[in-house]
Parts: sequence; structure tokens; C-alpha cells
Amino acid sequence: MKGFIGARQTTLANEVSLTGIGVHSGAPVSMTLCPADNDTGLRFLISNDDADGIEIAADQQWVTGVTLCTVLGDGNGASVATVEHVLAALRGLGVDNALIEIDSGEVPIMDGSAAPFVEAIDEAGLMELEAPRRFLKILKPICVEDNGAVGELTPYNGFKLDVEIDFETPLIGNQQLSLDLNPGAFRRDIARARTFGFMKDVESLWAAGLALGASLDNTVAIGDDRVINREGLRYDDECVRHKALDAVGDLALAGARFSGAYRTRRGGHRLNALVLKALFADPEASTMVEAPRYRDVRHAELTPGLAAAHFAADRS
Repeated sequence: MKGFIGARQTTLANEVSLTGIGVHSGAPVSMTLCPADNDTGLRFLISNDDADGIEIAADQQWVTGVTLCTVLGDGNGASVATVEHVLAALRGLGVDNALIEIDSGEVPIMDGSAAPFVEAIDEAGLMELEAPRRFLKILKPICVEDNGAVGELTPYNGFKLDVEIDFETPLIGNQQLSLDLNPGAFRRDIARARTFGFMKDVESLWAAGLALGASLDNTVAIGDDRVINREGLRYDDECVRHKALDAVGDLALAGARFSGAYRTRRGGHRLNALVLKALFADPEASTMVEAPRYRDVRHAELTPGLAAAHFAADRS
């Protein structure tokens, strides 16, 4: 890979499988991350009685649910839930094309973070394809307000996340995180941040058929006066870091890596979906651009987000 600058699309070098349970369904899940060809993007293949299975593209137009997780559906009854963590890992490590084979309607929660998916991608390795990498370049601001939450996309030279949350409990309070996203920052700053929930909400979630697979092994449990998990937090501000992780996964549904900045206040899956919907409703708000090939570098101006080479083997 000498001379590689991130100008070409990538995929996995090998297949890699994971097993776990769905955090909401509580059902066992087997999933395999597979290589895919140029311009395939990220796609789910749900296995069923049909020998060919059902494919659903990881695309914002197929979002059918945003309550506590992001759900994709094909409009004919097939769906896959809690897609955000595996999509964040793939997008965060620079994987452009992959087929995600799954035998259940929910991605396994693993430990509640993207770290197990990062480990799986590292095990599989990455390979470069022939097609040029594409970026969705933000051309003008897009801002959405939703019941006190605010999400905004703006032009930026690279991909920047600016995330703020604000909870009444002093165990969380106001937390902010701002970072330029690349594979090194993804690994270091947000991949290990786990999903979190409040003990006071457990019974109502169970009654709604949600969080049936949640446990202290996959969720940071926030009590009235303490974090219930014996090991405590992985980061002092783990909650805002997990919101940033969710945002990376949800924004992966744009279909390409971003060249822009995303600012979110008091947001979540619903807000992220509304921002993407608003973005694609305005044809003048963004454009798809291709990274120049290596031989064109001397004659082309590259942004930092386009020029950096990032492979899964780089664990900076």
C-alpha cells in the first residue's frame, strides 16, 4: 500500500463473523461482515427462508424507526434494527463497501459500543479497490430544530463532529465533545463508548417490548446517585462520546463519507435522521465529489479529510 492516500474505495479483505444478542429483542444473532465490490456501499443481507435473502441498503431513505435505535426496512416487512454501531465502525475506519449478512432483525449489541466491530474489522483487514472514493461535500448550512434539539450541517474542510448533551442528573449533566473524525480519533475517542440508560426507565421499556436484552454487560446503567456498573465508566464523559458514536453511524446512511461539519445539541437518532432528510430535500445543499487518484495529487488540491491514508492496521 505504499503511496496510498485514501483516494480509492476500500472493502474488507476477508469475511469475519460475530455472534451476540439484540439489545431490544433479546434474541441471539449471528452476523458476518463480507467484502463487497466497487460502489456497493454498505448493505445488509437478512437471511430468511428465501435462499437469496433480503438486501436493504444502509441509506437514509430506508429508515423506518428512530426510537432508541435506528431501524432500516424495505417497505415489505423486512427490517433490521440497531444498525448504528456497526455502521459507525465501518464508516469510522474508512470502509466504503461491505455486505453485512445477518440472521435476525437486529444487529447484536455486543458490549454496547463499536469496539467489538472495530476488532472484527481489524481481523478481516482492508483492501483497496479500483474505484475512486466519493465524498458528500456540504455546500451550505442545513439546520433542523426538533423539540429543543438542534442539528446542523455546515461546510468544512474534512469531517468534524461537535456534540453536546444535557441531562438533569449530575451523573451526566452537560457534556461536550468536538473532534475532527479520522480512524485514529474514532478508535481513541469514541469507539469504546457504550450505550447508556436510566434505571428508572427499565420497567416502562420492558412493557413496551424494548431493552429485553439489555444488561450491565452491554449498557451503562445510570441510577439515582451512581453508575450501577461495577467497573464504572470507560471515559469520564462516556455518554457524550456514545452520542457522537451514534451520530457517525446514523450519518453513514448518507451513503458516503462527509466533507463537512455536524453540530448536534440534545440530539439522538431522530434528530440525525431529520437532518439527513433535510439535507437531501435541498439539491443545492451538497454535492458528491471524487477524491483524485494518486497520480493526480501534484495537480490537485486535497483537503485533509481526503488526503489522509487510514487503514485498520493503523491503531493510532
